[in-house]
Amino acid sequence: MTASTLASSAIGVLEPQRDGRLASAWRRIERGGDAVFGARDNPLRQLGGLGFLLFWLIAASGAYLYVFFDTSVEGAHASIERLTVGQWWLGGVMRSLHRYGSDAFAAVVALHLVRELLLGRFRGFRWFSWVSGVPTLWLSLACGVIGYWLVWDQLAQFVAIGVTEWFGALPGFGPSLVRNFIGPEAMTDRLFSLLVFLHIGVPLLLLLAMWAHMQRLTRPATTVSRRVALSGIGALLGVSAAFPAVSLAPADLDRIAGLVPLDWFYLAVFPAVQASGPFAVWALVVGLSALLLFAPWIVRAARPAAAIVDPANCNGCTRCFADCPYAAIAMQAHPSGRGQIAVVDAEKCAACGLCAGACPSSTPFRSLPSITTGIDLPELPVTLLRDRLDEALAGSARADDAATTLVVFWCRGAARPARHGDAGVLGLEIPCAGMLAPSFVDYALRRGADGVLISSCPQTDCEFRFGARWAAERLRGEREPRLREGVDAGRVRLVYAAREEGALLAGEIARFRQALAAADGFGDACGGAHVRARTRGAEPLGAVDG
Repeated sequence: MTASTLASSAIGVLEPQRDGRLASAWRRIERGGDAVFGARDNPLRQLGGLGFLLFWLIAASGAYLYVFFDTSVEGAHASIERLTVGQWWLGGVMRSLHRYGSDAFAAVVALHLVRELLLGRFRGFRWFSWVSGVPTLWLSLACGVIGYWLVWDQLAQFVAIGVTEWFGALPGFGPSLVRNFIGPEAMTDRLFSLLVFLHIGVPLLLLLAMWAHMQRLTRPATTVSRRVALSGIGALLGVSAAFPAVSLAPADLDRIAGLVPLDWFYLAVFPAVQASGPFAVWALVVGLSALLLFAPWIVRAARPAAAIVDPANCNGCTRCFADCPYAAIAMQAHPSGRGQIAVVDAEKCAACGLCAGACPSSTPFRSLPSITTGIDLPELPVTLLRDRLDEALAGSARADDAATTLVVFWCRGAARPARHGDAGVLGLEIPCAGMLAPSFVDYALRRGADGVLISSCPQTDCEFRFGARWAAERLRGEREPRLREGVDAGRVRLVYAAREEGALLAGEIARFRQALAAADGFGDACGGAHVRARTRGAEPLGAVDG
């Protein structure tokens, strides 16, 4: 059997689910943002954190507005006008920030939903995060509608009439009942007190939904980089200065307002009610909600088996607990009565293998024919990965046409090496770069490989959140388990290449093999080449910060 045949058979335990065209298009848009803002300051990669930033900005500006707001029919509009005109230097700015920050929040929530949908991150173990995020859409809409109602100008009157027409179509309400909430005699201070209560209570429910949305995530991204935060706030201040939010004339229920300017982020539903009728809009809302809520089960995908813990080999070191990105591992008392043991929640487990990569027993140097680790993946146990690596290296040693032998470990979410490439390139698929224990790198080099290259997702878009980051930190010796200090860093390279960046990976493989085939002393002489490679997506160990 030739080395090329072995390489082909060694590539992959499972075929990766490749991105569709829409997902590829989204990733290209994100990479375009990387080119403009830099990967670490790309707002498209920080939508979750942006949502939290905007929520707190809205809450702070809303709290300031509430201090000066008169909770009465007669005083609501006048108090907002005094704040906007008489205190334009702060009150007017706060009102505009409240308005445009709310619009930005709606846009960010919608983009976040679209991104996760296009990338397929709503199925399997992610179902809870997806389903818990759906209510934020409608809670945000309710917050905006109530906020516009409180101003009690002509736009607020349009909103009030639209709400009554829309809800009047529901069984048990009826037009005659809901009309009682917008008649001159019904528009009382008590109603405005109720609206204020709702405008405070609904955002609290929204915050609760956002909290629930993160419950199955470890270290959730609730913040953004300083540059994104300052740029975002600065942009909102600029829009507020250029287009300050102002009120229309006071509401008059005895007259029907003419054309009013709409905030299409929150009020688009009311023109739809007028154009199509309330039943059609309710059907659309209910249908869309059901589609989003049941999407994880409508679009099914094969779910790999969850990680398994072996009590006899788990010493309770907590490394897997610390490294799990989805809070799927808990520590409990060991059945033996001594120490602790890791316990896996199969419902939450992503089968990413980060736990196996963190386990101190996941080392191929153990002399046993079959390695049993403290925690492992049933579909790709450590012993199987070692056997595949041994087979590939043995085939390469028998080949005569390979000037250098390069082992390429590639994660499913990253670019893959060419299946029928050079015979000296041995590719092995792993679920995630974080699944690879650093001892495998050392093992491959000792067993005859000239170099080891790991193809990983970019850290800013890791399929399993922390896999690329943990892999880099372990290889640099910053996180347990660490790469042995005696390993020549010049013979190891970590490449960040998204699924569509096969050309980037091929180029890095070619350059790496050329460097490995160069004169003796490569490990000491190529630091400059390593730094240059980082700009193309490669990470040299210890040369630059990942």
